[in-house]
Amino acid sequence: MKTNPLLRLMLVLLSVLTATQTFAQDKKAPASPPATANGKVGNATVTVVYSSPSVKGRPVWGQLVPYGQVWRAGANDATTITFDQPVTVEGKPLAAGTYSLFTIPTEKQWTMIFNKEAKQWGAYKYDEKKDALRVTVTPQKAITPAEQLIYDVTPTGLTLRWENMTVPVAIK
Repeated sequence: MKTNPLLRLMLVLLSVLTATQTFAQDKKAPASPPATANGKVGNATVTVVYSSPSVKGRPVWGQLVPYGQVWRAGANDATTITFDQPVTVEGKPLAAGTYSLFTIPTEKQWTMIFNKEAKQWGAYKYDEKKDALRVTVTPQKAITPAEQLIYDVTPTGLTLRWENMTVPVAIK
């Protein structure tokens, strides 16, 4: 049986369109999209690269992110922070470079950790021996809740905002 060439062409195009639509539907936005925060602190350029999870109605602090445990400060890969010049963080010196940024949150104080092993997945292979610096900061109740995790680089430092919490880190 002969088929019309125009009919064959239309069938091929229909197949391609169906496959393309199926592929597009499979490619959903990630649950924790990648994000970057850039800014200047004095003369230093600071860049934070992280994945930004959402609250989605879940209690975050003390539950989704347990208190007293090392947290990757984002989702997926460990969050990284890059300084193009030496800085002081909460009054303590830190060399220029790229670090993974971890935290140990508690209800009253947080430990911010700058680890020399910048490329890591989560905190699963976190090694305290590779810490370049640890500082203690005080979290604050957020004025405006943040559905997604957000980092802001400001002239006075870095701020982590998520759910009902703001965590400022002084950098000079």
